[in-house]
Amino acid sequence: MKTYILVTGGAGFIGSYLVERLLKNENYYVVVADNLSTGVREKMPPSSTPQFKFINCDVNDYQSIASVMQAYRFDYVFHYAAMVGVQRTQQHPLQVLEDITGISNICKLSRVTGVKRLFFSSSSEVYGEPFEIPQRVDTTPLNSRVPYAVVKNVGESFLRSYYQEYGLEYSIFRFFNTYGPRQSLDFVMSKFIIKAMKNEDITIYGDGTQTRTFCYIDDNVEACVNAFENNLLINGVANIGGDKEIMIKDLADIIVKKTNSSSKIINVPPLKDGDMKRRCPDNDFMKTKLLGRPLTTLEEGIDKMLAEGLFDMKR
Repeated sequence: MKTYILVTGGAGFIGSYLVERLLKNENYYVVVADNLSTGVREKMPPSSTPQFKFINCDVNDYQSIASVMQAYRFDYVFHYAAMVGVQRTQQHPLQVLEDITGISNICKLSRVTGVKRLFFSSSSEVYGEPFEIPQRVDTTPLNSRVPYAVVKNVGESFLRSYYQEYGLEYSIFRFFNTYGPRQSLDFVMSKFIIKAMKNEDITIYGDGTQTRTFCYIDDNVEACVNAFENNLLINGVANIGGDKEIMIKDLADIIVKKTNSSSKIINVPPLKDGDMKRRCPDNDFMKTKLLGRPLTTLEEGIDKMLAEGLFDMKR
């Protein structure tokens, strides 16, 4: 008997890799619901792919997503649909807040259609400016301020509340910076690489001393699929990300050197909001329980991106 899985936002960067990974199991039938507002159809498998269906659907529209979920009666749902990108989310805060409706719709429909477990892509943004480093699931206070972070925080609350009242099981993944081929140019890694390959100026917000950690896409997806297939992280939260901090200006230097670029690094005024000074997860659970192996190093990941040569995929 097939296991039916819904991936909302499956035309996005992380969602498309998740779909690709799930389709390697012939026992899964995967349906993607995406309105292509930020996702790209070319990032997904072709329509002729066995055990796969793409539906152009807005999860924020109840009737639209209800018709999909009532028709298929999914066993599991990965809710990855969201407006993403720092600049986009800052420029359109009201559209970001509309994603709360989508989260509510997915929770409500998962309950009434018999979904066994709901997987939610939360974000490191829920931590806001860090009270402690590394940021820990159990002890670090959530300091959500910008709309994108608030929406993810509210989403986590929806999942906990539906479990408390109705027994709908969940897993929450707090994604830290994830990178790899097919990533859109709204994100720092792909943006820097494309600029360097074109020998164009690389702009850095502020003085570039803000730190980030980076997680290669394969590590992210393997960790999440292992949580699903091995019944790990049931009704729990995990940080999904790398734990090696690097200053943004140093990241730019590495990319310029690896691409033999003549790009100049230009500092521009810092962002008003959303560019936290430091971000670094406690990822012990990811490393020891979900992966059981070392993570891909930053140098290895950048080399893989350059070798594959797939960037942006028309967006």
